[in-house]
Amino acid sequence: MSAELSQTSRRPAPLCAADIDEAAQRISNVVTLSPLQFSDRLSAITGLQVYLKREDLQVVRSYKLRGAYNLLMQLTPDEIVAGVVCSSAGNHAQGFALACRSMGIHGRVYVPAKTPKQKRDRIRYHGGEFIELIVGGATYDVAAAAALDDVARTGATLVPPYDDLRTMAGQGTIAVEILQQLEAEPDLVIVPVGGGGCISGITTYLAERTTKTSVLGVEPAGAASMLAALATGEPVVLEHVDQFVDGAAVARAGALPFAVLSAAGDMVAVTSVDEGAVCTAMLDLYQNEGIIAEPAGALSVAAMMEADIEPGSTVVCLISGGNNDVSRYNEILERSLVHLGLKHYFLVDFPQEPGALRRFLDEVLGPGDDVTLFEYVKRNNRETGEALVGIELGSAADFEGLLERMRASEMHVEALQPGSPAYRYLT
Repeated sequence: MSAELSQTSRRPAPLCAADIDEAAQRISNVVTLSPLQFSDRLSAITGLQVYLKREDLQVVRSYKLRGAYNLLMQLTPDEIVAGVVCSSAGNHAQGFALACRSMGIHGRVYVPAKTPKQKRDRIRYHGGEFIELIVGGATYDVAAAAALDDVARTGATLVPPYDDLRTMAGQGTIAVEILQQLEAEPDLVIVPVGGGGCISGITTYLAERTTKTSVLGVEPAGAASMLAALATGEPVVLEHVDQFVDGAAVARAGALPFAVLSAAGDMVAVTSVDEGAVCTAMLDLYQNEGIIAEPAGALSVAAMMEADIEPGSTVVCLISGGNNDVSRYNEILERSLVHLGLKHYFLVDFPQEPGALRRFLDEVLGPGDDVTLFEYVKRNNRETGEALVGIELGSAADFEGLLERMRASEMHVEALQPGSPAYRYLT
């Protein structure tokens, strides 16, 4: 995608930039002005002028405080007394919790069971005595339904993570800061997309306050709900959602964000990236910039590395969050290696005789290859026995040579294909 897109419409509805300017003033005493950091490394690699908008450095380690606080600040006294409720995969809940504690409002938070423990602990920490955390349901959408039931039963006010104009306006204040921090308009702002609140707020502001800036929204390939909505003409429910990028794993895009993006014309586009590419971006950010990005927080950088952007363009990548559970790094590394073509799994039918494994190592493996997993699938009295073998290559270019040596050996070898049930079990 080129950063120089035509601007057929620069006034998305139903928000306006004035709403976002007001939100910026409203939340300024709580929200941190997050750094906009120039990245020498990414600029050199891509031929672009790359800036990272560090929302992972907010007090709650994500931008979600912006929308939640902006909404709570506009409640009536009666609504405050009745209490507030939210559902979240984790980050919105942390922003909601801190806002509740800051304003002395009692709230209840519903999170799906797969929300990392680290995020649950942080919700409790930020909310203190003002927050009750309720965990249940396999997905965000189940948690959201439970929150709606609570609102109907108790009369509390729902604080949506994205499908509310006040939430969208608060999240759009990121764009206010970007324009303040840059000397000139950026050519492209890349924004992670879950339900769509953040990108809709940012798009709204940039549509009115810039003349050439385009926006690229990025979803994980396993949860591309906004892409599905734009293709269909309305929000639809995805049949399956990969929960790995938990901060953006939404089965149905928000109706209001969808309306904003639909009205924005060619200034905005939405794409998706493979979860493995996200993992590679996470590891690169950590190893080179020292940035601990959660999977959703690395979506923008992962997309930039794959996008077709005009050389020399000024690009802002939103690092949307840094609430990553360290216990997930084994899976993150695994997915990255698979994405890069360095990790492969095979079922090998070994002869049940001495020296079979040694011949496999000597005749099949290359000098830069390493066996990372070896496990017999079956042990019996047959002449051969299957073993599950994981191999990490020194270079992705070595894969064809490995396959040729396997075909030349006397052993029957079956490569496990990514996406198959057996492969999903491994990774």
